[in-house]
Amino acid sequence: MDISNHKDITIGIDVSKQRLDVFVRPTGETFHVINTPEGISTAIKRCRAIRPARIVVEATGRLESTFVDAAHQAGLPIVVANPTQVRRFAQATGRQAKTDRLDAQDIAHFGEALQPPLTPAKNKSSRLISDLLARRTQLMDMRSMEKNRASILPKSLLVSVRRHIKQLTDEIDRIDRALDQATKKVPEWAEKKALLTSVNGVGRVLAYTLLSELPELGTLNRKEIAALVGVAPMNKDSGAFTGKRRIRAGRPRIRTVLFMAIMSATQSNPKLKAQYQRLLSAGKPPKVALVACMRKLITILNVMMKNGQHWDPELA
Repeated sequence: MDISNHKDITIGIDVSKQRLDVFVRPTGETFHVINTPEGISTAIKRCRAIRPARIVVEATGRLESTFVDAAHQAGLPIVVANPTQVRRFAQATGRQAKTDRLDAQDIAHFGEALQPPLTPAKNKSSRLISDLLARRTQLMDMRSMEKNRASILPKSLLVSVRRHIKQLTDEIDRIDRALDQATKKVPEWAEKKALLTSVNGVGRVLAYTLLSELPELGTLNRKEIAALVGVAPMNKDSGAFTGKRRIRAGRPRIRTVLFMAIMSATQSNPKLKAQYQRLLSAGKPPKVALVACMRKLITILNVMMKNGQHWDPELA
């Protein structure tokens, strides 16, 4: 099929550890390359020749990062999509089967139909902080698992477990120092970090996560920023039926860190603590109350970033 208008072309790429499966819509062209620097270079050259309106890949736990960086460097229009949204879209079209080739086709169809916004390129400092945060999360998870094991293992093995917990704690501290150093090298980030952490309950990990993973903070309205993070309740009504409103989609990594932060904020921040207690008194389940406080916090931070204003409890 000959497509004269390149604005109509969408490329979907399914990324796995071994290879990249590519589907071009609407021409139906397919190809695959090995997920190596050489293979990615070949894919970039072929995509550049096609001149698509967008290239869509799923966020797959960093497997897509090398290709996304290469696409940005080549000036290609890249979109990193939420895999849950893509899968739901595929199911809505009747797709039940799942293979790498079919996934690439579904990703391209998703991009063509919904035309998601392009994903902005991260600068070197942003990528470094993002990588450090990802590693910190891995280390925290490993330490939690070891702490859980310590409660069930025999005493003869406790020395080994405690030694490993100490090693993990030391490495987490090292990552924290590296995060501080990375931020100091970017004066703008240092100022934004100081602004964000002026709020009781907002620590440096949440601040770093927002700076790295939510560059839109301070540029959107309250509803848009809540939806982008995934803390905006979505209606589920039909006719006379009124379903429970639930949060969904958004950016799960931000939401996870934000949830951990709100556990502290509802204890240390008078404004958020008062809101949490009001919701509990009104009969809301604790988790629902926490999510509402998460939404309140992210909208407060959004306004602060927009106005360049530090925390003022009288204005919150």
